[in-house]
Amino acid sequence: MEIEILREFNWNGREKIFIDKETEVNCIFVQAGVGGLTPLLDADGKPVITRSWN
Repeated sequence: MEIEILREFNWNGREKIFIDKETEVNCIFVQAGVGGLTPLLDADGKPVITRSWN
């Protein structure tokens, strides 16, 4: 999997939104003590996909 940082935030720790270059699925990484990476989901529970992002 090749990923790239799409956005960075600093709400309660370190948050970053990554995009998987192959599938175009967005993932969110949250680090507040320990970290975790999970797909970013829309209101219907489907993965958020960013097309033509670069």
